Amino acid sequence: MEVICMEDKAFFALLDRAVDHIKAHLETKGDKWISGEEAMLRLHITSKTTLQKLRNEGKIRFTQPEKKIILYDSDSINVYLDNAAKNVS
Repeated sequence: MEVICMEDKAFFALLDRAVDHIKAHLETKGDKWISGEEAMLRLHITSKTTLQKLRNEGKIRFTQPEKKIILYDSDSINVYLDNAAKNVS
């Protein structure tokens, strides 16, 4: 058995990072299909036209279970945001 010793500050910093990681993981496990309003919040857009453009261009997945109800795939929104991310060196 190994014993690892660390300072209080390092331990609590590690604990905070672990909690943040778990919270982020749990948040991504939310509903598969989300409303247009929730999709706009996640994409940080305010225009329904922009949301429709992303849908029409096939950049995010959606379903339309009824005539006036459009739901968006939260996983495809996350993929879209990941693909748009830029690495800065």
